[in-house]
Amino acid sequence: MIVVMRHDAEQEQIEAIRHRLIDEGFQVHLSQGVERTIIGVIGENTERVFAVSSMAGVEQVVPVHRPYKLVSREFHPDDSIINIGKVPVGGKRVIVMAGPCAVESHDQVMQAAEVVQQLGLSVLRGGAYKPRTSPYSFQGMRVDGLKILAEARDRYGLMIITEAVDHESLQQVVEWADVVQIGARNMQNYELLKAVGQTEKPVLLKRGFASTIDEWLQAAEYIVAHGNPNVILCERGIRTYESKTRNTLDLSAIPVIKELSHLPVVIDPSHSTGHWNWVAPMARAAVAAGADGLIIEAHPNPAEALSDGPQSLSLPHLAELVHSLRALAEVVGRTL
Repeated sequence: MIVVMRHDAEQEQIEAIRHRLIDEGFQVHLSQGVERTIIGVIGENTERVFAVSSMAGVEQVVPVHRPYKLVSREFHPDDSIINIGKVPVGGKRVIVMAGPCAVESHDQVMQAAEVVQQLGLSVLRGGAYKPRTSPYSFQGMRVDGLKILAEARDRYGLMIITEAVDHESLQQVVEWADVVQIGARNMQNYELLKAVGQTEKPVLLKRGFASTIDEWLQAAEYIVAHGNPNVILCERGIRTYESKTRNTLDLSAIPVIKELSHLPVVIDPSHSTGHWNWVAPMARAAVAAGADGLIIEAHPNPAEALSDGPQSLSLPHLAELVHSLRALAEVVGRTL
């Protein structure tokens, strides 16, 4: 249920309704937009919420029939802008997060970070914990990797994003990183989502390999419902019958999410294509389709990468892509 307040509702009226609903045993979430305030109400027997429709300042009480409430466009009509430090995700700016799939060495990360900074980008990506399909594949440098990323942040003035794979790694990632990434394999790890919801860090939530958009949004709802509204959605390709690409990039998810939810949407053209020479076309297509950002794998020497070398851009290719994206963003009324 949502309680839509009148555009001229006073703060005292909003607080009176909020306190009444809390006293009734409901969870209450305020969404204060440009034009009006909306109060999201979660709990059992929400039919009782209709009783507040006669209170001062209320315009209407509206049922929300979707399984997700807080991430829905009904609850929050305006687009959300999630801040990574001073870097906004959403709005007019298209954000590019770039860097190696995995942290492999100090020199590798510093080379990538230097180029990311020189290109005018703000966020460095790199995996310290690597959930791999094969138990024999490189599993990441763990805390040592986080320390290298943190050093790159301090040296080059970048924000860092890295993946948490379980509760233990989440504690470390929250301590060292600026953004917590929840990978496709963990999209429906509900206990991990609840734990992320109890942090204040921005969260990049990747879509599962075979998850529907509704399932993806319900996963985001877990995080928001447990107290963390700072969720960025990431489409990284889904598994279909097509075998030429690593996954199938669902670009249609961008307008669909924009209609259903207020959360920003980022596209991962690296994991979706699996081939570096297809990354740039898909990245440009994503910006044209309205994506709020991109997360791209780039490596100083992709041929020697310990993880995802075939889909990683070289640093010169990353520079070429960023320059083309800047021109494209301007055409569609955005900046990069």
